[in-house]
Order: sequence, then structure tokens, then C-alpha cells
Amino acid sequence: MTVAYSARPEVAVPAHEVTTDQILADITARHPGHPKLVAIRRVISRLGVERRRFMRPLPEVTGTTEIAARNRQAYEDARDHAVLAVSRLLDRTGTDPSRVDAVVTSHTTSWTSPGLDVALCNAFGLRPDAARVPMGSLGCVGGAHALARAADLLRTGRAETVLVVVAETLSTVYQHADTTLEAMIYKALFGDSAAATLVTRAPAGPGFAVTDHTEILLPHSTDRYRGRLDAGGLHFDSTGAALTATGDVLPHLRPWLDTHPAPAWAVVHPGGPRILTDTAAALGLDAERDLRHSWHSLRERGNLGGAAVLDVLARHHDDPPPPGAPGLLLAYGPGFTATALTGHWHTP
Repeated sequence: MTVAYSARPEVAVPAHEVTTDQILADITARHPGHPKLVAIRRVISRLGVERRRFMRPLPEVTGTTEIAARNRQAYEDARDHAVLAVSRLLDRTGTDPSRVDAVVTSHTTSWTSPGLDVALCNAFGLRPDAARVPMGSLGCVGGAHALARAADLLRTGRAETVLVVVAETLSTVYQHADTTLEAMIYKALFGDSAAATLVTRAPAGPGFAVTDHTEILLPHSTDRYRGRLDAGGLHFDSTGAALTATGDVLPHLRPWLDTHPAPAWAVVHPGGPRILTDTAAALGLDAERDLRHSWHSLRERGNLGGAAVLDVLARHHDDPPPPGAPGLLLAYGPGFTATALTGHWHTP
């Protein structure tokens, strides 16, 4: 059995902190006559998000920018924060870029070609023969999916050291033209960031030791969450069916979970309160105690998309589980999909 050891992730968050009160004030000022304004304010106040960071100041995020400029800014911001996260990671771990055999990236919120993988290879002078696995439409499941692909590269012998990077400018979906209840929620739910970690065959310190992983696609569930691109830019839509998506996909995950030790700790994508409570119930965990790092990430940074599980995993390094304790990393995304990794907490 090949064990994939994940180092403590580095998370680069932008400089511009925006509170939920500021977003509520902005929505109220822009849509004073909205027929559901009272409900919007009530739902947003219950998201569990107090603040988040945006790549740019709120007035600039909410301004009217034509799609080419908006997309270019979103990509450049994501790329620059990805470079910062990787730079910190390599410096902290003392890893020479020449040792990186592969780079796996997830980046959904601003289309470009060549993509983030090529930008990172050039920025850090990775070897020309380094394998690249760029992923561009995974959204919130991107971090877990990238870790799974890194584990596959180790298992097949293609790599000994894999760089995993996720960068998202989710604030680009904050658009005043979107006035549905769901769109208003996403304005207050999402935050921007980039995160990076190393996945290696030999452990370099304490962390999540991955021993197995699986992926689930809930059939005919593309209505739950989806991206949409038009002349105004990128939009994120969902239907009422999204509320039950987690509960609907978890039974498909149960047969795989039953073949592994019950998790004593879990890194769960902090996509929102319902996701965390439904997942905790399905795993037999205490939502507040066992998923506290996910709740803290949601409160302080919002839903960071694919980078969110890396932020939660970093928090486990600061408050680690007992040595050898079985654990689970689980994220969800548009499709509707779930990716789960199981293993244990490794302590040298």
C-alpha cells in the first residue's frame, strides 16, 4: 500500500477583508425594493460567515467591469496568490523546485490558456519533464480531487513529490445583476484565496497520511450547483435541490466508508452550515466538536471553494489529532460530486 503524506498547507489570503455586515449593507443599498430582502438578510446572517477576504476592495468587486477585464483581473489575482502560497511552502519545507516531479492544479473561476499549471512551472523553474495535471471546472471539490490525483501519481510511481495548488477568485461571481435568493447568498458565502501543499512518498513531518480515496458522481444532479458564463462574466447558480445534495450523495459514499476505520477526525469542506451538519450526522461525528476547524474556517474566511479543505487541513496542524488517529478528508462540488480521502494522522 502506497501512503501519500501531505505537508502542512500554506494558504495565501488577500489583503481586503470584507465583513458580512458590509455585504448586507451593500445588498440593501443596491436592492432596497427587493421583495425578498428581509429573507435575504435573515439567511445571510445565519450562514456562519463573519468575514472573508477579497482580491480587490468591495467597491471594485461590485463594480461593472466588462468580461475580458474582469476575467483577466480574476486570473492574475489567483495566479499571484498561488505563487505566494507556493513560495512560502517551498521556503518553509526547504524544498528545491527541482525535486518536484508533478504539479496538480485546480482553478475554476477565470478561464485562461495556458493555465495555472504552466504559470507555476515557469515561476518556479520546475523541470521540463514535470508532470502536469491542470483541472479547470471542479469548483469546491478541487482541493480534495487534487490530493487524490497526487496520491495516484505516487501510487503509479510517476512521482515522489507532487505540488498541489488551488486558487480561486470567487468574488468574481459577486454581481448585482444576479438577484435570486441563491445568488445573494453566494455574495456573502464566498471568499478568495490560494493554497498549496506537497504530497510525498516519504513523510517530511506530521500530517495527513492518505491511504485510499474515492470519487462519487450523483447521477443527473447537474442542477444542484453550476457555473454560467455570459457577457457580464461568471455566475454561480443553484436550485432548491442543492439543499439536499449532501444528504443525497452520502449514501453512495457509505459502502466505501464502511470498508475503512470510522474517522476520529475529519476535514470537511466548509461549504455552508447545512453541509457541515449533514456530513457530521452521516459520519457519526459531533458537528461542533469534531468539525470545529471547518466551522472556524467558514466563519473567518467564508467558503474558499477548492482551497477550503486545505485551509481546514492547515488548522489541524495547529491543533492536531492524536498520533495514528484515523481521519477523513471530504469535499463536494458541482456535478454533484464528492471526493473523499481516508488515512491517519502521522506523527514522526
